[in-house]
Amino acid sequence: MKDAPLKDLQYALRMMRRTPVFTAAVILTVTLTVAANTTIFSAVNAVLIRPLPFSDPARLVQVAEKNDKLNLPNFGASVLNFLSWREQSRSFEAPIPLLW
Repeated sequence: MKDAPLKDLQYALRMMRRTPVFTAAVILTVTLTVAANTTIFSAVNAVLIRPLPFSDPARLVQVAEKNDKLNLPNFGASVLNFLSWREQSRSFEAPIPLLW
């Protein structure tokens, strides 16, 4: 009875040696599955599970521009426009910090 797991392992290794292409395909499939699972979990963890590193994330705002001539509904503001808006801002409790 003690030798059963060892004999099973020996049999599995023998079968893998007999079919190297199938073995490589299985190992590649398992590797890709683990990598995909890790990637998806990391993204979900960063975006949905872990809270934002701010004291009150509901009060965050996004600064963006709109260009009707080029049909661009939303794109990041240029640095000069952002700095100008920051100087003229009266809607926020504190000046908008630079994050870069």
